[in-house]
Amino acid sequence: MRICRFTTGEEPAFGLVDGAGKKIAEISGDPLYTRIELTGATHLIEDVRLLAPVIPRSKVVGIGRNYADHAAELGNEVPEQPLMFLIPNTAVVGPGDPVVLPEITQEVSFEGELAVVIGRMCKDVAAEQAQQVVFGYTVANDVTARDLQRGDGQWARAKGMDGFCPLGPWVETELDVTDLRLTTHVDGELRQDGTTADMVHGVAALVEHVSAAFTLLPGDVILTGTPAGVGPVEDGQEVEVEVEGIGALHNRFVRARG
Repeated sequence: MRICRFTTGEEPAFGLVDGAGKKIAEISGDPLYTRIELTGATHLIEDVRLLAPVIPRSKVVGIGRNYADHAAELGNEVPEQPLMFLIPNTAVVGPGDPVVLPEITQEVSFEGELAVVIGRMCKDVAAEQAQQVVFGYTVANDVTARDLQRGDGQWARAKGMDGFCPLGPWVETELDVTDLRLTTHVDGELRQDGTTADMVHGVAALVEHVSAAFTLLPGDVILTGTPAGVGPVEDGQEVEVEVEGIGALHNRFVRARG
C-alpha cells in the first residue's frame, strides 16, 4: 500500500494512493495506530496538497557514511559500526515544501536517501525480527550545512535545522528494499545514481543497531545514508530525489531574506 498524508485546505487526512499515483482514497484515523477504513471520499492528487507522510513522534535517526563511495568522496573512512546522529522532528517538511537556506550557512548540500518508518514501539530488535517493526518506506533528502558540519564537529545544527529533512511523497508499506535505484536531480540534472544494494549496513542491521540505543516509537524515521554524488544546492534550485518502487520527492530551495 501507498499511504499519504494530505490536505484539501481542511484538517490533514490520510489516504491510499493508487498504483498510478493519480488518485487518493481517503481513510479515517491514523494508520500507525488504528485500523484502516475507507471513508468513501476520493481525491485527485493534483487537487490536494501532499504533506510529509509522517511526522515522527520523537525523532529522526540519521546514519552517516553508509555508502562507501559517499564516504570516499568526502575523504572519510567507512565506520565499522553505523554512525548515528539525531534530527529533531521540527526539521521535517513535506513534498513541494520550500527548504529555507538560513543566513548562518553558506554551503548547503543535498543527500538523497531511503527512509525507514517505524510502525510500533520497540527496543533491542534483532535484525531477523526487524521487518516486524517496520511500517514502510519513504524518500528523504538529508539536507546538510557543510560549513556548520565542519565547524561544529557534531551534526545537530548542520542536519537538524528547520526544513532540513524533507520526506515524501508517501509511505510504501510493501517493498523489497535490498536493491532499489536511488537518483537525485538538481534542476533536472542527474547528480546521484546509486542503489540500496551498496549500503554498508542494510535496513535490518540498522534497525537492530538503532534500537539497541534508543526506544523507537511509531512514526520514528531512520535515514539509511546516501550514495556518492552529493553536492551544493543554491537559492532557487529544485531537488528531486527518487527511490525506485516509492516515488519522487521534490523541494525547491530558497534563501532566507533578512
